[in-house]
Amino acid sequence: MTVTDASDPIIELRDVDFRYPVAGSFGLRIKSLAATAGDSIAVVGPSGSGKTTLLGLLAGILKPTSGRIRVHETELSQLDDRQRRQFRIRNIGQVFQAFELLHYLTVVENVMLPHYIRASGVSSATSRDTALELLSDMGLGHKANVRPTELSQGEQQRVAVCRAMLNQPPVLLADEPTGNLDQENKQNVVDLLLEQARLRQSTLLMVTHDQSLLDSFSRVLDIRTVASVATGQESG
Repeated sequence: MTVTDASDPIIELRDVDFRYPVAGSFGLRIKSLAATAGDSIAVVGPSGSGKTTLLGLLAGILKPTSGRIRVHETELSQLDDRQRRQFRIRNIGQVFQAFELLHYLTVVENVMLPHYIRASGVSSATSRDTALELLSDMGLGHKANVRPTELSQGEQQRVAVCRAMLNQPPVLLADEPTGNLDQENKQNVVDLLLEQARLRQSTLLMVTHDQSLLDSFSRVLDIRTVASVATGQESG
């Protein structure tokens, strides 16, 4: 099932063209894509079809050469690098396959990283309370003060989900977050992502190659239905 236009989309791409700045490198063209608040979308497609690049564009990590990208009422294509970084910190939660936890910090300190990066009026004590609540919700409250190296892979990924949700982002992007997990932990992480997104009305886009997880999502987007590869090949 593909994503269709909605009357009030929180994500909207129109006539987007992107190419990595190396001669003969991968390029992606997206004619039209939209998603509404609260959508949960599994993004599928073969390796090299542009899934990871799509997430990079939505997060403001990558900037299109032309076209329109609007996320949460912000025109990303009109922002400079600094403004896109600020937008990403405030509005985007990201979960990665490799967890990306800092092993010299405790679990709760890892969850609080978005607070340390983002300049806001929220106190450290309030952010810590939120981090502890998220960890408790995911069954990790008793491990708040240990190091990530003392956790299983499934527990580490759950910590990464907590970190992504700390600032209650309107958009949650997950790039193969279950790729390193066994089947039980895969489903557990997906269920947690969906539950956290539902509680906070976040729009979730998750890249996956695992067909067994697709029924959990409200929509399935085969990226080949909305995008075309120009030249070269990407990894995801």
